[in-house]
Amino acid sequence: MGLAAIFNDEFFVVSRSYTFNLDTTAWGWIHLIIGIAVGVTGFALFAGRAWAAITALFLAMLSALSSFFFIPYYPWWSLLVIALDAWVIWSLTRPGAVET
Repeated sequence: MGLAAIFNDEFFVVSRSYTFNLDTTAWGWIHLIIGIAVGVTGFALFAGRAWAAITALFLAMLSALSSFFFIPYYPWWSLLVIALDAWVIWSLTRPGAVET
């Protein structure tokens, strides 16, 4: 999603009456940076790093928030990402999910 917005501004159809109007290239960079951070944190989670669980929770909340603001540009994908972020938050906060 981030790379598509960076390389081709005209890929996403933008509604004119949206409150949070930001350039699609800016949204692309935001999504790309969050995506890279989520990938690095995911590898750290699989490696068993102690800091990774808290960082993953923060990044999942940040990803859900940025996808919420991206709904007018690509609604179905944004809702899917929000649902996946909610699943990640649930899976990290359930009892026994992260061993200390």
